[in-house]
Amino acid sequence: MWLLRILVTGASGMLGRALINKLQQTGFEYMATDVNDVSSDVTELDITDFTRVMSAVKDYRPDVVINAAAFTDVDGCEADRDTAFRVNALGPRNLAVACEDVGAALVQISTDYVFSGQSNTPYNEYSPTGPLNVYGWSKLAGEMNVCHHTKRFYIVRTAWLFGRWGKNFVSTILRLAKEQRLLSVVDDQVGSPTYAADLAKAIVQLIKEPSYGIYHITNSGTCSWYRFAQVILEEAGIDNVELRPVSTRESNRLALRPANSVLENHNWVLHGNEPLRHYREALQEYIKEESK
Repeated sequence: MWLLRILVTGASGMLGRALINKLQQTGFEYMATDVNDVSSDVTELDITDFTRVMSAVKDYRPDVVINAAAFTDVDGCEADRDTAFRVNALGPRNLAVACEDVGAALVQISTDYVFSGQSNTPYNEYSPTGPLNVYGWSKLAGEMNVCHHTKRFYIVRTAWLFGRWGKNFVSTILRLAKEQRLLSVVDDQVGSPTYAADLAKAIVQLIKEPSYGIYHITNSGTCSWYRFAQVILEEAGIDNVELRPVSTRESNRLALRPANSVLENHNWVLHGNEPLRHYREALQEYIKEESK
């Protein structure tokens, strides 16, 4: 297979940096872009600027664009609806139009929050959507724009992302464990924690073939946030912190959250890929890497 030419947006974020790390290992040619944190290795690109997006994609002429740029602050989206839709819906629209213009494929990163969370079983790629909050609606609008404006797309829904180079639930729990002896954690939301490095590896594998469509990609295994916090402390060897389970209502967050965020990786496995490893194994690697 020939070496692909990849343009990555949101390259300074957690998933973006994991993707760049993986692309460096593959030897693929890539261009890293982001709206902020621009450096000698990262080119400035605001995906909400249609003219700039068209120019960048036409100039670089990638084979694939991976859109890891997003407004992911769930409560922030609830408070600032316009920004949420500008970044999460119009941004992907701009990229889709540009990709269609040059014949590139587009990977759009999406989320478990496009579902209501009211199902008693995992959601597969064909389950009806129904977001509970602005973040979910804006990401679903982004999916719809991608489907409408380009023929060559991979929509990758994932959930509960953790990893190096960014704020996440694991780093938050480890930080709070150094500051407090009692932590309250939500116990009535269930999902599949997903390691950014594993997701990046899967995405790079996915784009090697024109197997376009919607994919759910998460690490194996499910848990509540409370159980995940327990596992984090166990793997980090922290035994002097008490965890208190609380309900979503008690957490008093601005945006509603789905109770069930478990995604069945149906199309990923159906296409002949192995399920991603268990989240606990991935967590062990992450903690080991962070301790270096």
